[in-house]
Amino acid sequence: MAALSLTLPIPTAEVEIGRHAILLTGGEAPMAARDDVLRANAEYAASFGAKAELALPPARQFAILTCMDARLDPAGYAGLAEGDAHVIRNAGGRASDDAIRSLVISYKLLGTREWFVIHHTNCGMEFFTDEVMRRLLASSLETAQLGPDGFTDVGTGPGSAEAAYIDWLTIDDPQQSVVDDVARIRSHPLVPGRIPIHGFIYDVSTGHLNEVPGATAAGAAKPA
Repeated sequence: MAALSLTLPIPTAEVEIGRHAILLTGGEAPMAARDDVLRANAEYAASFGAKAELALPPARQFAILTCMDARLDPAGYAGLAEGDAHVIRNAGGRASDDAIRSLVISYKLLGTREWFVIHHTNCGMEFFTDEVMRRLLASSLETAQLGPDGFTDVGTGPGSAEAAYIDWLTIDDPQQSVVDDVARIRSHPLVPGRIPIHGFIYDVSTGHLNEVPGATAAGAAKPA
């Protein structure tokens, strides 16, 4: 069983939640990243050069919807350079209303002709439910603690009941979640049938993209 690694301010331990082994790496919380980001930006801007001439539409005319997980590097796993493609990210890489909004803008105004929905193995969206998230946020707005029995709120409160009105789009079946998201995009009235939509799962242990045949079938372009 592959382990999902999380760094939290607790002792190092490995726990199992459902079908996942989760490695909890102890350590202090990181310092504020502002100075590091600004330092890196200064170095990047110093050699910006021809990037200033990049066109607004993506040169390779495709878009990727994928997860915000820090282990995923779409530029690396899809061979992208600046200006090549649109990359839309959220928790889980789900086809939320806002993700579809971005995809519609991507094709309607900026000319993309092909889309990819890419989820990944060991996704954090697999080890909690809407009910868990709502309970944690109702208790407090501080960061929850992860242990053998799942997430536990350790804050002092107050929390908020507003979480009850959000669909957190958690994942129970990784393969089916890709199929569902591709199908939702394919059936949206603002998405033209001519755009093929491919479904993949990125393996965080190997770096490989593995196609989900049912998703790609659901997203096949429709004859005009």
